[in-house]
Amino acid sequence: MTRSVYVTGTDRGDGRQVIELGVMELLTRHVDRVGVFRPLVHGDGPDRLFDLLRSRYRLSQSPETVYGLSYGEASALQAERGTDELVSALVERFLAVAREYEYVLVLGTDYADTSVPDELALNARLANEFGASVITVVGGQDQEAEAVRAEARNAYRAYEALGCDVVALVVNRVAPADRAAVAEIAAGLPVPCYALPEDASLSAPTVGQIVRKLGAEVLLGDDAGLARDVKDFVFGGAMLPVFLPALTDGCLVVTPGDRTDLIIGALAAHSAGAPPIAGVLLTLDERPTADILALAGRLAPGTPVISVPGKSFPTATELFAVEGKLNAASPRKAETALGLFERHVDTAELTNRISVARSSRVTPMMFEHELIERSRSARRRVVLPEGTEERVLRAADVLLRRDVCDLTLLGDEEAIRKRAGELGIDLAEAQLIDPHTSPLRERFAELYAKARAHKGMTVELAHDVVADVSYFGTLMVQEGLADGMVSGAVHSTAATIRPAFEVIKTAPGAQIVSSVFFMCLADRVLVYGDCAVNPDPNAEQLADIAIQSAATAAQFGVEPRIAMLSYSTGTSGSGADVDKVRRATEIVRERRPDLLVEGPIQYDAAVDAAVAATKLPGSEVAGKATVLVFPDLNTGNNTYKAVQRSAGAVAVGPVLQGLRKPVNDLSRGALVQDIVNTVAITAIQAQGEQRA
Repeated sequence: MTRSVYVTGTDRGDGRQVIELGVMELLTRHVDRVGVFRPLVHGDGPDRLFDLLRSRYRLSQSPETVYGLSYGEASALQAERGTDELVSALVERFLAVAREYEYVLVLGTDYADTSVPDELALNARLANEFGASVITVVGGQDQEAEAVRAEARNAYRAYEALGCDVVALVVNRVAPADRAAVAEIAAGLPVPCYALPEDASLSAPTVGQIVRKLGAEVLLGDDAGLARDVKDFVFGGAMLPVFLPALTDGCLVVTPGDRTDLIIGALAAHSAGAPPIAGVLLTLDERPTADILALAGRLAPGTPVISVPGKSFPTATELFAVEGKLNAASPRKAETALGLFERHVDTAELTNRISVARSSRVTPMMFEHELIERSRSARRRVVLPEGTEERVLRAADVLLRRDVCDLTLLGDEEAIRKRAGELGIDLAEAQLIDPHTSPLRERFAELYAKARAHKGMTVELAHDVVADVSYFGTLMVQEGLADGMVSGAVHSTAATIRPAFEVIKTAPGAQIVSSVFFMCLADRVLVYGDCAVNPDPNAEQLADIAIQSAATAAQFGVEPRIAMLSYSTGTSGSGADVDKVRRATEIVRERRPDLLVEGPIQYDAAVDAAVAATKLPGSEVAGKATVLVFPDLNTGNNTYKAVQRSAGAVAVGPVLQGLRKPVNDLSRGALVQDIVNTVAITAIQAQGEQRA
């Protein structure tokens, strides 16, 4: 029977979308096919939350199956035929979704401007009819702690009295100072109670949302600028010397369009990072000349300058009414919301409470979720040498908002802050270090000179070497000032791993440094090695790669069954290349008799059970291999790219293995999510390294 969870509340304004997003995150970590159902929907535009869920979690569910009835249709049906007929119609539509999915997330009614009587009782009855567990949400905004606690108790009792299987209570938007006091309610209830503090950035509108709400015209700015959160409004009327000190981080400057001095002054202050603003809104339908706009664009590239025809005071009234919303166009808010949810909710406990059983299939999304969850479980610090690169900064934004790990970014601090300001990224929680000016430079020069003295290195020469971000980051890892390093978005593989070879060196028992890719297929995760480092390993090295790859697979939850790949299977072929693989297989068995390994074996016999039954019947690996070891770099690199492009697989890596401490390389074409995944992997590797 399909399982379902019903997220509901008692009134509007509880910020329930944060909890609904967080629950969806939990479900997609464990279940391959999750459906969504909203019993009642407003007919006044697109469903922002479903659009977000569909884009973020790659849902294939068609929108028309998501909704039961509009509020208008529900009111008419209830008035004409009664509540039983209304409930019956909604149950029928829910069951149509439940038949298609393993688990269904039900989004309860929102209590907003509806004519449906007693919505709480309707939500409770629907949850019972759907056979759904219930998570009840209570809003605590602008309320005293004791009032919130009383409301939470009443909410639990109301749903429990109506026969609901209430599995958890969430009090949302609590004053941060009251969070602990509100959370104490759990002691008096038979279900867990989680208290989430108010986060101003979630209710802050983006510049883009203001543009849409006010019908503003965008004179300057790019998509990144329009995605910036507006944390404050600063109204310009004073002269520039008085105006500039009033600017605040993330503010939207509102000024008449003829105040060129304030426009240029605000953008110049942003360019200097003192402070980074969200943008400039011009009133009175006045616009700067083309020359002034061109200067503004050069001063602060990407920063929005928008225009409205109204006067400043009516515009201000409209601005204060705009509230930020979670939607597909504001992915940063989704990351913030998930970080908030995961920090303050015991996700393992809640997963158990809503009876989510892990699927036997492992999808790419499930693997990525697992990386984030595991990296967060024991925080480590990862250093990112390419601190001014846009993709790295965007990845840092996601990692910080999700509270995944601690970060150090290397580079010129002013340049990093300026670029982050242009992108609307808050790096307050990150450590920024400039290797050229850091006090660590002298210490690292001495350490590096000592380590490379046999190569003629002196402290004077090392002083220049360690100013390179890759060397500086590697030395941070070596000295325990960071737990791992990720680089390569703009640097070559050699520039990333050469310092690691020289400073960190290979781990005990490892002959060489090698790499793997995690290949996330539609229904499983395979480990490919070595596809990035060693061009033509000999039999001993190939065996070492296989053993390292098995250890990496096991560390990330993939049960290792090793296939030593060749162009022939078993004893059917001969030649130097096949003999190398055959000898490597023998070495693996000698060194690690506990590992399941087969070789030489062709790719199809390794992964396809039908082929394996013909070519290697009775093998414990053939047809179900999880670790595929390629005989050389040419074969491995081309195969992983072919599978990635042709089968639509997500390739996570390369993940380096065999080093004493984790350093990982990125493809120079890496996407933001690739960087996020690699940083998470590095943090997990560091967890294992510190336990060992």
